Amino acid sequence: MSDIVLSVENLSKQYRIGEIGTGTLSNDIKRWWAQARGKEDPFSLVGQVNDRTKKAESDFVWALRDINFEIKQGDVLGVIGKNGAGKSTLLKLISRITAPTVGSIKAKGRIASLLEVGTGMHPEMTARENIYLNGAIMGMTKREISRKFDEIVDFAGCALYVDTPVKRYSSGMRVRLGFAVAAFLEPEILIVDEVLAVGDSEFQKKAIGKMKEVSEEGGRTVLFVSHNMVSVRNLCTSAIVLNQGQVAYTGNAENAISYYLKAEDKSHIDLIDRTDRQGNGQLLFTKIEFLNSNKEIVKQVFAGESVQVNLHYKVCEKFDASKMILVIQFLDNQEQMMAAFPSDEHGTVFNIDFENKKGVISLTIPQLLFRPNDYFIRIISFLGDTRAENQIDSVSNADKIKILNNDFFAPGRLIRNGNCALLPGNYSS
Repeated sequence: MSDIVLSVENLSKQYRIGEIGTGTLSNDIKRWWAQARGKEDPFSLVGQVNDRTKKAESDFVWALRDINFEIKQGDVLGVIGKNGAGKSTLLKLISRITAPTVGSIKAKGRIASLLEVGTGMHPEMTARENIYLNGAIMGMTKREISRKFDEIVDFAGCALYVDTPVKRYSSGMRVRLGFAVAAFLEPEILIVDEVLAVGDSEFQKKAIGKMKEVSEEGGRTVLFVSHNMVSVRNLCTSAIVLNQGQVAYTGNAENAISYYLKAEDKSHIDLIDRTDRQGNGQLLFTKIEFLNSNKEIVKQVFAGESVQVNLHYKVCEKFDASKMILVIQFLDNQEQMMAAFPSDEHGTVFNIDFENKKGVISLTIPQLLFRPNDYFIRIISFLGDTRAENQIDSVSNADKIKILNNDFFAPGRLIRNGNCALLPGNYSS
């Protein structure tokens, strides 16, 4: 007997941009009749690739195109890709929320999905009523649901509000309840989208642990979508990378993450030419330089050496420089932040050269205590406070620096707990 629990074959999904339906009632009926007979949609015209950065050249777009993969019982499959790659569309097709344009999905057993905050929850009903409703929809008996009820409520941490309508729950509480229902009602296939990011860190750890438990001990299959590469690496046994609606890579999780991050690495592009930056654009960073202890511009330093980071900028619009906050972050090749230097913690006030409309901001780090590896730089500047809407300029993978091996981390030289330790840095402008 085959242990394949989910098989996706030649799966494609096409949408019409800006319209619902074919445009006329008669064509809608023709489409419905073709689908009822298992025929190809007569209005599935050739559409453009799902590249959201380009202007539409057609009325149709392929959100997904020719997706093929199989998942065995007990596997945890990660689905990764940048925003708009087709991840959520794929999960909605597998969850039968929407139908594919072309292709087929074959699944064994019950599917439980948590695709967005409040999925499957009726806002007017209480948590108790929603638990029984969801269980009934999944085909479970009242006795089966009652047996799991206390575990669900305990995991969700909503015992005090179990008889309160869900509409009065916060988004985090809804996610807790939705995940608990999906995980504890024992589906054969559990689908979880990025929605877990809404929960707090304690809940995220519990959720990851529960997904590991249901896959390893319960033999259930999990599809997990996340932009958190650390979670994907720790949880998933395999992964697929989606790009513009197509499978760009499939393999074990570690290799898939490396492929994705390498494809997304834009550190080789001159900073001034980067178009994927965020912020209001009042000030733009144009170049990064790394200087060693001899004030030489370098791309690599030895572990434990001092380094100076120079950020060249240009001013596009005058603002109150006394309220500017600058954060420089160092990330490893799994996108895990290793260190951050926020200027507001040092009380730095920047002297921005508004007259010449350009200048340099420097950060001096006395000792860069990283293990040998490549590290990526993320730069974020804010005005007032560090809320996302107050960003002036933000660039991920702005550049990278290589830390070389020496005897700095030799036994007896330094306590080797953790990956790195950093002394406070000094900003100047």
